[in-house]
Amino acid sequence: MQNGLVIKSISGFFTVRTELGEDFVCKLPGKLKREKSFTDIVALGDRVTFTYNPNEENGIIESIDERANALSRSRPSAHNRQWKTDKEQVLVANVDQVVFVFAIRKPKTSIRKLDRLLVVTEQQDIRAIICVNKIDLSSAEEADKQFGLYRQIGYDVVYTSAKTGEGIDTLRDLLKDQVSVFAGSSGVGKSTLLNAIQPGLGLRTSNVSDATGKGMHTTRYGELFEVEAGGWVADTPGIRGWALYDIEPEELDGYFREIEPFVANCQFSDCKHRNERGCAVKQAVEDGHISPIRFDSYQRLREEHENLMEEPW
Repeated sequence: MQNGLVIKSISGFFTVRTELGEDFVCKLPGKLKREKSFTDIVALGDRVTFTYNPNEENGIIESIDERANALSRSRPSAHNRQWKTDKEQVLVANVDQVVFVFAIRKPKTSIRKLDRLLVVTEQQDIRAIICVNKIDLSSAEEADKQFGLYRQIGYDVVYTSAKTGEGIDTLRDLLKDQVSVFAGSSGVGKSTLLNAIQPGLGLRTSNVSDATGKGMHTTRYGELFEVEAGGWVADTPGIRGWALYDIEPEELDGYFREIEPFVANCQFSDCKHRNERGCAVKQAVEDGHISPIRFDSYQRLREEHENLMEEPW
């Protein structure tokens, strides 16, 4: 038996790296595959125990350590989604921090998507870093208009440009000795940034489509790369959609860090922060303590999950 870290996952085959730096390609035995589960049995970032016979083609994963956390979403399905039957798709397990990469331009930033992603990190107690890339196409002043709010509520916000080198040293320092994930839409420059941080990674990159204004996928599967200064970083496939997993509507106000402190002051314990009397959250919005933009994101997510609890969508 050997122990190791899952650093690559492709079509049911898992590359496991041991503490001695050896890589073994492993697969799951039939007994584990047959186990009913609402989550991925093995995922990138898992710590596993495996056996390897040199005479066999692949090693066999015997057990998986309990996860500290997971960057995950509801598994995409061709059928209508329903809260009770949702399954968890784990992108990376046992994460210290997620670097959410957005482009100041090309492709256009979706603040709603950022708010949705931040809910995931708040739920899983994972540090979130907001990286605003391609800053050379704009200015810090313009970036502050979109992202300054997040710095005010306590998130780390870094402005970067792989072209000019701005912010690259800061980002490199943030990755040291951490298990980090780079996540964002296709075309925002995740792979380009990683190549700038550590030359020689050889990650493929591509430009934004002129026809659609959207990014084109270059990362086809998740993989963990060792950082020279210490730690690991994962580059993940571009995010087109992110359905939140295992979050009920009444929990959401606790995952908006500027809303949560006011919840206990609401007149009613089950306040939905809509039209109820004595709602401290709505009063905080009126008083300027909570951004109307973030509050609107919260309300949209809550309505989405209320509908999800009632019927398929």
